[in-house]
Amino acid sequence: MERVDMDLPQLITNQTHVSMKIAHHVASSESTPKNSVSSPLSLHAILGLIAAGSSGSTRDELTLVLGSNSIDDVNKLFSEIVPLLFADGSKSGGPKLSFANGVWVDQSLPFKPEFKRVVQDLYKAVSSQVDFLTNAAEVASEVNSWAEKQTSGLIKDLLPSESVDETTKLIFANALYFKGAWNKAFNPSRTKEDDFHLLDGTSVKVPYMRSYEDQFIKTWDDFKVLRLPYKQGEDKRQFSMYFLLPNEKDGLLALSEKVAFEPGFLDEHLPVWEVEVGDFRVPRFKISFGFEASNILRGLGINLAFSGGGLTEMVESPEGKNLGVSSIFHKAFIEVNEEGTEAAAASVGVVSFCSLRIVEKVDFVADHPFMYLIREDTTGVVLFVGHVVNPREN
Repeated sequence: MERVDMDLPQLITNQTHVSMKIAHHVASSESTPKNSVSSPLSLHAILGLIAAGSSGSTRDELTLVLGSNSIDDVNKLFSEIVPLLFADGSKSGGPKLSFANGVWVDQSLPFKPEFKRVVQDLYKAVSSQVDFLTNAAEVASEVNSWAEKQTSGLIKDLLPSESVDETTKLIFANALYFKGAWNKAFNPSRTKEDDFHLLDGTSVKVPYMRSYEDQFIKTWDDFKVLRLPYKQGEDKRQFSMYFLLPNEKDGLLALSEKVAFEPGFLDEHLPVWEVEVGDFRVPRFKISFGFEASNILRGLGINLAFSGGGLTEMVESPEGKNLGVSSIFHKAFIEVNEEGTEAAAASVGVVSFCSLRIVEKVDFVADHPFMYLIREDTTGVVLFVGHVVNPREN
């Protein structure tokens, strides 16, 4: 049966669905829920590059998990979305944004022409030929320095020590940075400490930002959604942060599961109108979070890329048939305060051998674990997603 290429809105919808599933798997993989932040879009970029260099069942598996019908769909998402979405808007009063890809390949393995075209033209990746055999530690340090620079110093030591050795043949890296100011900044003099209820039944004192201005809030049977827009530049892009707050103090994972596995959940449940607020409190928080993504991606259905043998479209060498993904590392950072949000993420893949408007006042008190995300509203692309279980912990 002939595959039909998807249009960009459908690809974005599918990518968002994949993003929510990744976020839920990250949260549920922890034995004890923790504060988290990740950029599934950054991971998506790494997996897209790996898919472009794969063939057969390995490529089919990757494109399916990425919510696409073909590798052309995967490539289209990034070749069209990156210039549309990630132009820096800070000079015209909007958010500061950057999105960068990098590829490090062993000097003994020249790229195949088509893969080189995808890397350079579609993903706009900076590529470097390196010597893993004798300089593995230096290459790892170079990748870490690149990620730190691309994220304004927020992501450090992306590659753990000894994650790169003489068997490494390729490294793919992505870095994403966002800094936006609230459209309605919070008055720091109104920030006061109050109780935040933890999942174990105890509570801690945390600083809450407060406001008496109208807010975008939508109330549902078992949760509420808050939208805090960022200042807009001179283009049409509109970035917002969303807080998804379960009614139950221990309802975070159940809500996360709904968002992850009900297609179209986000678009159907986001607030459209501003309402008058009663008690309005949102905690300040700062989170650094990192993980090795292989097991999470296997849980989503990506297995063949890790077993080797399917990454045959990357390099012009008989060794290409022995390439396999050995690990995928991801780190992210977010800080939310009275002025706005600063967030960054980086991913690296190491390839080795082997309805009606509410008119009454609405309360929104985020005093127990909740989910949040940063989204560009005109396209629906989700940049960051995470959970806050204790604002006191970094």
